[in-house]
Amino acid sequence: MKNSILPLLIIITFSFSAIAQSESKLVSKKTHFKFYSHTAIEDIEANNYKSVGTINTATGEIVFSIPMQSYEFEKAKMQQHYNSKKFLDTKKFPKSKLKGKITNLSDVDFKSDGTYNIQVEGTMTIHGETKNINEKATITVKGANIVLNSKFNLTLEDYGIAFKDGKPSTNIAKTIEISVVAEY
Repeated sequence: MKNSILPLLIIITFSFSAIAQSESKLVSKKTHFKFYSHTAIEDIEANNYKSVGTINTATGEIVFSIPMQSYEFEKAKMQQHYNSKKFLDTKKFPKSKLKGKITNLSDVDFKSDGTYNIQVEGTMTIHGETKNINEKATITVKGANIVLNSKFNLTLEDYGIAFKDGKPSTNIAKTIEISVVAEY
């Protein structure tokens, strides 16, 4: 009898552990990444609704995977330039990734309605280049809905994206604004 109870207890313990881990990992249902570039010549905006994000509410780990060819532009020519080898070379670098951790996780109560200011430290990988990030965001909890919002700037040259001359160098800002809205 003792020999049959021990394996059963082990299975039950692992099952509860797996359930607890899955409850602490939120997966985005709807995610919107937007980048915005402003120059005297033109404004460029692109939207991406194909990204996927997770938040581990127990550890504060945040991950976003962003398919680069899924950015949509107002003009087809902009999209063509964006995907080209001269700019982001999205065939060679099809995804960007943001991996980070909420450094003030104790300030967030994922079970209580409210808006919580968070700080995320980690890395951003774009165009094969990985750089450290330290950005602010908010998490809004309303019932079973959780929404993450952030807006920050990226310098293109930091990620090996730089234009020395020609039309792109005057049409695209050196630093672009990134907005993120993720619903969990």
